[in-house]
Amino acid sequence: MREIVLDTETTGLDPDRGHRVVEIGCVELFNYVPTGDVRHYYLNPERDVPADVVRVHGLTGEFLADKPLFSSIAADFVAFLGDAPLVIHNAAFDLKFVNAELKRLGIPMIPFERTIDTVKLARQRDPRLRANLDAVCKRFGIDTSHRDKHGALLDAELTAQVYLALRGGRQLGLMEDDSAAGAETISQFAASARPFRAPRVFTVSEAEKAAHDALVETMPGALWRSRKAS
Repeated sequence: MREIVLDTETTGLDPDRGHRVVEIGCVELFNYVPTGDVRHYYLNPERDVPADVVRVHGLTGEFLADKPLFSSIAADFVAFLGDAPLVIHNAAFDLKFVNAELKRLGIPMIPFERTIDTVKLARQRDPRLRANLDAVCKRFGIDTSHRDKHGALLDAELTAQVYLALRGGRQLGLMEDDSAAGAETISQFAASARPFRAPRVFTVSEAEKAAHDALVETMPGALWRSRKAS
């Protein structure tokens, strides 16, 4: 089963107020295992980036000025997503922005039903959890020490780790009936298993019995003595 973990960075909180996507990060999973295939785009939003937003992700208008427009990467982006489910931390936010960009180009939008929200999954595990990615990573022991600012690809990679933790890790991939990798691993394990050996039979010599009886005689009130006497 192919899934795509997706994250975005934007110029603000609401595309209906003219805010745009400035960064997209995507990580491919197959049977709950990262394949190493990713997509990462910096985008020119064709508008200013407010200072309070720059403090969050560090992407200034000057840095983004020579980056491609969304229209120039849209075909590659949509092709990479294919029809795979999209794993997103706080799916409503990111999908709203992605769909606004697609709609602007007349490209069919992505239905929300295609998303798997790791915030929702995490809160099913622990209703007390805060929604932000740092808090969820901390809850599941995922290292975020290298995350001093938000970044779409980095956050997609962290979200993938959260998702795999919530789904039980890589072992699930081995349980899929249609997983060629899992079947191969199991076959290799079976081939390397030790050959069957019949159980060994151990007998006690007369000398060992005598030594045991002598030891029991030195133990007043021993259970073995009472059974022998009966």
